[in-house]
Amino acid sequence: MKKVMLKTTLSLAVTMASTQIFAAGFAINEHSISGMGTGYAGRSSSADDASTVYGNPAGMSRLTREQVTGGVAFLDAKTDISDASSSPNGGSNKGDMVPFTSVPMGFYVKPIDEHWAFGLGVYVPFGLITDYEKGFAGRYFGSKSEVQVITFQPTVSYKFNDVVSVGFGPTINRIDGTLESNLSITQAAPDGKVKIKGDDTALGYNVGVLVQATDTTRLGLTYHSKVDYKLKGDTKVNYGLLGAVGLGANQKYDASLKITTPESIDFSVTQAINERWNVYAGSTWTRWSQLEKITVKNSGVQPLLAGQFGEITEDQNWHDSWAYAVGTSYQLNKEWVLRTGLTFDQSPTNNVDRSPRIPTGDRTIFSIGAGWSPTEDLTIDVAYSYLKEESVKIRNENARGQTYDAKYENSANGFGVGATYRF
Repeated sequence: MKKVMLKTTLSLAVTMASTQIFAAGFAINEHSISGMGTGYAGRSSSADDASTVYGNPAGMSRLTREQVTGGVAFLDAKTDISDASSSPNGGSNKGDMVPFTSVPMGFYVKPIDEHWAFGLGVYVPFGLITDYEKGFAGRYFGSKSEVQVITFQPTVSYKFNDVVSVGFGPTINRIDGTLESNLSITQAAPDGKVKIKGDDTALGYNVGVLVQATDTTRLGLTYHSKVDYKLKGDTKVNYGLLGAVGLGANQKYDASLKITTPESIDFSVTQAINERWNVYAGSTWTRWSQLEKITVKNSGVQPLLAGQFGEITEDQNWHDSWAYAVGTSYQLNKEWVLRTGLTFDQSPTNNVDRSPRIPTGDRTIFSIGAGWSPTEDLTIDVAYSYLKEESVKIRNENARGQTYDAKYENSANGFGVGATYRF
């Protein structure tokens, strides 16, 4: 039972690793529809619209007019589960556990004078919704999860001259998580349920530098800080066998969990080939290696169970990861610009710790997009991305002899629509 609760309680943090499917680990890429079209290859150097508040705060210095940018990305994921086996035997493996979902974003930038600009951003840097079918064969290792982080970022930028500008923005981050999984001590009794909820608000910051190296070459570097959370909530256990030892069928413990979302560094280059063609290249390093282990502390646990549930630690041993992207845009005419991009994104997980909550591997993403400007004040952006992951294997086992082995192969379609209005 200790191992069952270990896998379940810790999942409030670990489950964020499977996140929205267009970025590895905790991160979500969907912060700009125009950037989505180029596979985010020029995220820290393009500064095409107000979404640069996130991509590179220094990019606000390139925006000469007050403007607002908003949009939403829709994600449709598919998972094929094969070669599945479990103990006890039985259970389904449909794989349809990620519902059709959306990721909203909104940004505002106002130039103050020839040097200063001010901006605001609201976006979702991390998020997850997974919901396996009732009777899922791996239900003891995860059945349903929902995690979301919403970030608010006020930002300023300063332009030293026509070459160098800098930007800085503190981030206010709100995390909420809910987790459910099945619980079984003996096959003779029906499954119980474990539900965990927690939340916290924490601070971080983003800082960036933008360099117009030549008339046709622009370099961008952005640092997104780590954010330290201490989630507080409760662990609810509904299981009839607890009543047999005088503890009651329903238990509720106060829970706390420390977790850190990692820092990342994004570097990109925007190169103008001529008046119509731009090419982009970028790379992002994320320090996942700081996620070595997770410790959950439960208070209010009865003395009989304190040794099992009072404090639980599990090793994760994630590794740092890199993402690489290349892209291009073509100015078809005054009204239309066409975009495309290709991204390779490493997964930070490993073969030992992978579970139904983290069934991800390295992924390749192909993107296309377009921008339509019917007037000088308005631009409407659309984008489409197709993701294909390498197939991965998982193997889970707990102290009660329950196991789940399977091969996962994930793919996804992403659709984005947004608009920028200039005042």
